[in-house]
Amino acid sequence: MPRSLPHVAALALALLAAAGAYATPAPYDKVDAVFGKKPQTLPGNVYKYAWPRNDLHVTVNGTPIAPGLALGSWAAFTAIKDQTWVMGDLVLLQAEVGPVIEKLQGSNFEITGIHNHLINETPRVMYVHYMGRGDPEQLATSLRSALQQTRTPLKAMAPPPTAKSPPGWVSDIDSALGRKGKLNGAVYAVSLPRAEADRADNESIPSAMGLETALNFQQVGGKLASTGDFVLIASEVNPVIKTLQQHGIVITALHNHMLDDSPHLFFLHYWALGESSDVAAGLKAALADMNVKTSPNP
Repeated sequence: MPRSLPHVAALALALLAAAGAYATPAPYDKVDAVFGKKPQTLPGNVYKYAWPRNDLHVTVNGTPIAPGLALGSWAAFTAIKDQTWVMGDLVLLQAEVGPVIEKLQGSNFEITGIHNHLINETPRVMYVHYMGRGDPEQLATSLRSALQQTRTPLKAMAPPPTAKSPPGWVSDIDSALGRKGKLNGAVYAVSLPRAEADRADNESIPSAMGLETALNFQQVGGKLASTGDFVLIASEVNPVIKTLQQHGIVITALHNHMLDDSPHLFFLHYWALGESSDVAAGLKAALADMNVKTSPNP
C-alpha cells in the first residue's frame, strides 16, 4: 500500500534525527577529525574526549589497576560566550611531564595543576591539569601535539568488554550512594555534581568539565578497590578527610585543578581497598560532609 507524502516526510525526518544523534555538532566535528575519535556527550553541552593509558601497567601497593580506574587522560570542550573552553588532565610518566608542559604553554594553554593522584604506585604517575580558550580546532591540534610527546595511545579503540549483568557489589554501591553509575569494562564510575555552580572569569562552568566528585570502583580478587576525588570548598576539606580516615580510607592528595574559580574548589583524592559494603559506607559518610546535588533518581 503506497504511503502518503506526509508519512514519507515524517519518516525521513525521523531517520535524519536518528543519524544526527550520533554526529558531533559543528564546530566540534573538526575536533573529531583532529583526534580521530568521537566524544562522549555530557550535560551542559560538554564534549569529552578520552585517552586511557592502556600502554601502562600500574600497580598500587602491588594491586594492579585498570586504566579506567585512575589512568585516563581527557579533554572536555564546551562553548562559553563567543569562544570554546577546554579543560582536562593528562596522565603522564615523570619523563613526559616537561615536554608536555612546554607544548601546552607554547600554545597559550594555562597549566592549572601538576601533581599525583595516587601514592605507592609503580611506575610513578603524574597528572597535568590545563585550561585553554579559543578556536576548537586549534585547541585540539595543540592538545594532540602535546599528547604526541608521550606514549599515550591516540587511536580510537573499542570499549572494554562489559558483563551483560553487573557484578553483585555494584548494588552495594548504588544503595549506599543513592544513585547509579556507569559500568565500563571492569570499572564502575559514579559522578556526583555539587549543588552550587562554579565560575571562572565570571562565567558559569558546567560541572561536566571536571567539577564533579568522581568515585571509581574495580574488583580485585575478593575485594573492591576504589579511587577518585571529592570536589570540595575549603570548609569541607577537613571534615571529609576525618570521615574517610575513620573508615580506613587513605588520603592520597589534596590540591586544586583550577586557578581562579569561585568558589575555589579543592580536589581530595583517596584510595580504598576492602569489602564492598565497607568501602561504600565510608564514601557515603564522607559525602554527607559536603554539598552534593540531590540525585533526581535516588
